[in-house]
Amino acid sequence: MTLADREWRLIPEEARDGPMQMALEEVAAETAANGGPRTVRTYQWSPSTLSMGYRQDADSVDWDFAEREGISVTRRQTGGGGIYHDDFSDISYSIVAPADELPGDLMDCYEVLCEPILSAFHAMGVDADFVPEKHPAIHEPACYLRALHPAHDIAVDGRKISGNAQYRTRDAVIQHGSLSFALAPDAHLGVFADPGIDAERFRERVTSIHEEAGISRDDAVSALEDALAEWCDARVGEWTDDEVEAARELAEEKYATDDWTRERTA
Repeated sequence: MTLADREWRLIPEEARDGPMQMALEEVAAETAANGGPRTVRTYQWSPSTLSMGYRQDADSVDWDFAEREGISVTRRQTGGGGIYHDDFSDISYSIVAPADELPGDLMDCYEVLCEPILSAFHAMGVDADFVPEKHPAIHEPACYLRALHPAHDIAVDGRKISGNAQYRTRDAVIQHGSLSFALAPDAHLGVFADPGIDAERFRERVTSIHEEAGISRDDAVSALEDALAEWCDARVGEWTDDEVEAARELAEEKYATDDWTRERTA
């Protein structure tokens, strides 16, 4: 069996708030586990959002800065550090499929699910690949500044350009990731209580699609969507009304609450 033997849908880029984006991934996992289509998609965060890692300490966030700048905050199901997302500098994607159709070993699963991401970078003209060896962290709370790992961090000449993470429900695997289209170091550092570095140091560690290839954001998104669709032979699709309604309820009850975002207890 290959991935393309199953029913996959590509949901083209759409802008929603952070809690809704995270809720839709859980709902997509239920859909796939219950025999519905598997999902690949790209998406935007609107308004700008800090997505905290699952175990990230709420004290690491500068909540006053986020409120002042109109940046919402939610918590992901995946580990790692926080990521600042806006509707221009960041391109996000997710892949959702039943667990029994993917490798059970985490590293093998990363290798399979990152194939279309690497293909997309190459189509964009970006010479990106997994980092060949670990790099030390320069700021733990921030995903793009944490230690780089060869299993899931993608870089260009040692500068990170994409972070990818996975989590599993009982019956499904969800992988999501962030591709750096442009750099926004002031906001990316400002959302943290004590970033410890300046914008210049940030730029030494992080690069972007625009810097590496000079293409437009629309072209970058198209390259990513094409790579995702080709990888699993997906057809363009959309969320059902029931999925959207379920995600709205989940976002309201979980991802938009202080209990989840600050305490991880929702």
